[in-house]
Amino acid sequence: MRHQISGLLALCTALTGYAQTKDYREICLADPTVYAEDGTYYLSGTRSGQPEGFTMMESTDLRHWKYHEPDSMSLRKGDGVFGGRWFWAPQYLKTEDGYLLAYTADEQTAIARADRVTGPFRQDVISPADGSAKNIDPFIFKDDDGRFYLYHVRFHGGNFIWVAELDLKSGHPVPGTLRQCLECTEGWENTPAYKSDPIMEGPTVIKVDGIYYLFYSANHFMSPDYAVGYAWARTPYGPWYKNPDNPVIHKDIVGENGSGHGDIFKGPDGRYWYVYHVHNSDTRVHPRKTRIVPLSAVETDGILSFRADTAGIVIPVRQQ
Repeated sequence: MRHQISGLLALCTALTGYAQTKDYREICLADPTVYAEDGTYYLSGTRSGQPEGFTMMESTDLRHWKYHEPDSMSLRKGDGVFGGRWFWAPQYLKTEDGYLLAYTADEQTAIARADRVTGPFRQDVISPADGSAKNIDPFIFKDDDGRFYLYHVRFHGGNFIWVAELDLKSGHPVPGTLRQCLECTEGWENTPAYKSDPIMEGPTVIKVDGIYYLFYSANHFMSPDYAVGYAWARTPYGPWYKNPDNPVIHKDIVGENGSGHGDIFKGPDGRYWYVYHVHNSDTRVHPRKTRIVPLSAVETDGILSFRADTAGIVIPVRQQ
């Protein structure tokens, strides 16, 4: 299956330039996210090069992408935002007052605002969302009752996923609401392929028919076994029940090493899709390449079972 992928219009763009073949250029955004609005898909992720921050690409079909014009940078280091280095894992969200961009810088979660999803995103008060501890990989979830929750990763003997209610006005967690969601309990979550502390990261949450689904990645991102699983719950705090058929995205399923840390969104066909990154090759991790795969979803007793639909795998992207 590893070689099958290259024949499926797979295209990617290097972080500091273009990884180009005779027929295409490849996009290599790690920790990618896709935000969909009015028939347009916006792709962003962790990049390198200057200026530091986040760039924005656009597509109407998930295959052909271009940089937003006239300025593709949705957020820049030093332009009214927190952070001096390590700008990672962006997430874009629309609210009644505009758009939010949750991201990591200096191993801290930060939240910036803009009038457009393409930015520029800035902060009224330049600060992290929670300066009390290191916390990365933010994902803001809005529940049906209008409350917001900040899912993120905190460090304590490894990387683990936590959640707290978010005060949207202040941009800080609500005191007393912080709870840990998950621990590494399954063999696939901490394999010996790359030695490290236990790692769970890259949370994404959706809610379907009253059930919360928390997608996450496990293992070190340098590991070929970096992979995606999910758990479900009846409240945004849990308790969380892991899918017994995890992982749902893994090198043995999608055919490439290091497949993980992405985001869920609905595609033009109305199905859920997952955008993620993979290693550059079997022997090299960087620059990590961006991929998109549709998810199959089968309901049993009110609970959805998700899995990568590799028969329809898509690799973004063709650079226009």
